[in-house]
Amino acid sequence: MFLTCEGSLAMAPLGYSGQTRPGDFHAGYQEIQGINLGYLQINGTQMFALAQVLSDLFKDIPRATISKKMESLKIKSRRCDLAELRTLKAINSVPTRAVKCSLISKADLEALCTSCKSLSPRR
Repeated sequence: MFLTCEGSLAMAPLGYSGQTRPGDFHAGYQEIQGINLGYLQINGTQMFALAQVLSDLFKDIPRATISKKMESLKIKSRRCDLAELRTLKAINSVPTRAVKCSLISKADLEALCTSCKSLSPRR
């Protein structure tokens, strides 16, 4: 499977009639603060793997600090299902050994980035 930054990939399961079922999603990449992050487009919302956000975007900030910021901003994450997890593995957003993953929305990620801007070293 080959994905580009410009494209997205439909990963929806097909029903017997050939129609896609509820819970359909697409995968792609979005550049945020100079870093390409994989995302899933679920019900019209871009959702990012929290593990990749923490390891790539906020690698210099302690996780406890990020957790406190998320709590103060009332940012909720949601657990992804098995099909979503497999897709995130396929686009290298989470390690292949991962057994679970949490997702946050793009709006929440932007709020978190704004809140943490003063915490990260200048690039």
